[in-house]
Amino acid sequence: MTKLNTLYDSFGQSPWIDNIRRDWLQDGTLQELVDRGVRGVTSNPSIFAKALATSNAYDSVIDVHAEEDPEVLFETLAVLDVTDACDVLMGVHRSSREDFAKGKRRYLDGFVSLEVSPRLARDTQATIEAAKRLHTKVGRDNLMIKIPATKEGLPAITQVLGAGINVNVTLIFSIERYHEVLDAWMSGLELAIKNGFEAGSIGSVASFFVSRVDVAVDKLLDDGDPRRGTVAIDQVCAAYKLYADKIATSRATSLLEFGVQVQRPLWASTSTKNPTYDDLLYVNSIVGNETVNTMPDSTLDAVLDHGNFDETLLYSYESVAKEAARLDALPASVSLRAVTDQLEREGVDAFVTSYEELLATVSSKMKASH
Repeated sequence: MTKLNTLYDSFGQSPWIDNIRRDWLQDGTLQELVDRGVRGVTSNPSIFAKALATSNAYDSVIDVHAEEDPEVLFETLAVLDVTDACDVLMGVHRSSREDFAKGKRRYLDGFVSLEVSPRLARDTQATIEAAKRLHTKVGRDNLMIKIPATKEGLPAITQVLGAGINVNVTLIFSIERYHEVLDAWMSGLELAIKNGFEAGSIGSVASFFVSRVDVAVDKLLDDGDPRRGTVAIDQVCAAYKLYADKIATSRATSLLEFGVQVQRPLWASTSTKNPTYDDLLYVNSIVGNETVNTMPDSTLDAVLDHGNFDETLLYSYESVAKEAARLDALPASVSLRAVTDQLEREGVDAFVTSYEELLATVSSKMKASH
């Protein structure tokens, strides 16, 4: 029994790892992490770029496909990794299906996420087509397609869910946008039911980004201001309160009675960016039932070593509401809406930049294979 098992068994939060590497799939590292309590995997262009740049585990596949377009080849590499990771997590997925069928949990687990190209973040139809293509290529029940929560992404989320495909909604920074994401999720499940899909088989999470909010807000607060390092967690509390409120509406209740899974909040970007803050600030304080925390390797190792989940603020609706109310007391110099709008733009741009760097790395390796 590890702290990751405790996180899930006693607190209802699923620990996922925010990393995927071919060498981890080859040497059994990912399986070992699953054995220690990891229940899902997320990936993004930055993660794939780092894996490709620091490992030769991809070279043999690149040698075989060296004549392809770099973007086509990258998709081949990503699909291979994600398919293999899905197979590693399939045992978790199947056991969670049993718990769901028995009414023990309101969701399935054991998912692996694969993101559509960041180049498509502002193109609804292209996002839908890419999601369907990747879903078909991987062909695993526990694949989740990551779609950014841009204005253009919202209708894509509904349509992809409506096609019976699991969706990880990513790059959520504001409560206002999360509200729209929850509506898009419900519309998607209603469409899926109308289209004849098995409602209980469609999983979804809403990835709410955490630490980057404090990085941005702290710059707007004076040194020594007690609100430094607190706003991101207050926003998490507001998001969790919104989740509780929305899931209790008649619209959501009707869907749950039909047998759908809840769309869990997923806390993303949970490594501490400020070295003066506690290394588990964005883990211990935001442990809540029916949530996910996806963590990079170092944060996951820290949880295994000294996680203390009794520090959570998400233990009751009253606690969450109290913390969320603190957002109303921010000084006039801090516009949280302006901060989160900027973070969304920067998040999309950063993923596009990482994607271009990734393709450059693929191209370089292709040339080296000749």
